[in-house]
Amino acid sequence: MASKTTRGEELQAWVKSAYRRSRDLTAGLTYREMMGPQLDTVNPMLWEMGHVAWFHEKWTRQVLRGLPPLRPDGDRLYDSFETHHATRWSIPLPSPEDTLAYVNEVLEGELAALAQSEPDERATFLHRLAVFHEDMHIEAYTYTRQTLGYPAPLITDVPKAHEPPAAGPWPGDVPVEGREKFWLGARPAEPFVFDNEQWAHPVRVAPFSIARAPVTNEQFLEFVEAGGYDQEQHWSLAGWNWRHRVGAGQPLHWRREGPGRWAMRRFNQWVPLAPHQPVMFVNWFEAEAWCRWAGRRLPTEAEWELAASPPEPQTSNPSPSNSPLTNPPGQLAPRNTYPWGNTPPTVATANLNHQAGWAVDVAAHPEGDSPHGCRQMIGNVWEWTADAFYPFPGFVTGPYREYSAPWFGYRKVLKGGCWATAPRTIRTGWRNFYLPDRRDVLAGFRTCPL
Repeated sequence: MASKTTRGEELQAWVKSAYRRSRDLTAGLTYREMMGPQLDTVNPMLWEMGHVAWFHEKWTRQVLRGLPPLRPDGDRLYDSFETHHATRWSIPLPSPEDTLAYVNEVLEGELAALAQSEPDERATFLHRLAVFHEDMHIEAYTYTRQTLGYPAPLITDVPKAHEPPAAGPWPGDVPVEGREKFWLGARPAEPFVFDNEQWAHPVRVAPFSIARAPVTNEQFLEFVEAGGYDQEQHWSLAGWNWRHRVGAGQPLHWRREGPGRWAMRRFNQWVPLAPHQPVMFVNWFEAEAWCRWAGRRLPTEAEWELAASPPEPQTSNPSPSNSPLTNPPGQLAPRNTYPWGNTPPTVATANLNHQAGWAVDVAAHPEGDSPHGCRQMIGNVWEWTADAFYPFPGFVTGPYREYSAPWFGYRKVLKGGCWATAPRTIRTGWRNFYLPDRRDVLAGFRTCPL
């Protein structure tokens, strides 16, 4: 019988896999490509590589082990709150060779520490924090390559990416019973949570219906062809101002090829628009405008999460907290992590981890359906919700103080992950958040009838 993997061995595997994926997404680029043009939405990849390594070093070497920094200029170069976004193209960054040497030095030190002794709860939290932070930047590397029109990355640690067989559309709505007391937020027994997920608190959710799948390219194209981008009545004031400021007339990376023919840029290749894949690279304003045109609405965060969640016990049980963050006000029975239960995601249940190299048709992955009949609530595309990003009641900042608190109030909540999300990070309770005008990220949306 094989021995059970220890926590330290699991963390070592995570650190190695995150490093390998980051290398896959930055390999083969010239210095000019690693710097790229100065844009508000992306970082120079050369800076981002150093920043990710610095974050690992800060939390797993300096904070956890009390060791001095490997680079005396590390904070000045790579602390995202010390180095303003616009300056990251002009500061004296180390060469690609020196940056990679720094990345490797941090990696070797972290792996050696994990191999030396089994991590306690605090060490486990900080190593997970560093890995999950890198997982987020892996998504950023992905959409940066798309934004800049670089070739599709060669992913070396998953089977060769390929387009799965066409699965088609998945139309229709499903009813969801309301809940007088739906517990929104993280339970203390969950092995890792960010501070913005703390803690579970009761919210009332009225009965509603929700789409079985995200809005597809074909459905969004109807709005484009009907002149929806030019009709002010479909847009909020902020959305209309955005649409005029950038001159948007269709989703990002779309182009008209001829009457009734549209193409989409997939990294550096233009391909026919896939009708039954979820619309992607649309921002919150565009999702809101489509909903107004279609006579529908975006779900609230609580509605989305309820539709994605299996039924849960309504009674509370004491359960120990694994988090070194703030103590929750009460203890709740743990809930299922995914729409299908607690089994980690597989290639059958969700499109994650670059396994297909892109989004897939919305009818794919029926094995991952929620008990309510919603498909792809994990993976494929992040989904905008109606809600602004605010703290839950009793919020207290965690050790990484800049993760959530600076962004409350003017970003929107997204749920569910996308095709580039690492399976280890995602769960139904995960809260992503972007400005409502961000259309470069791997996001789409599903809707509810009015």
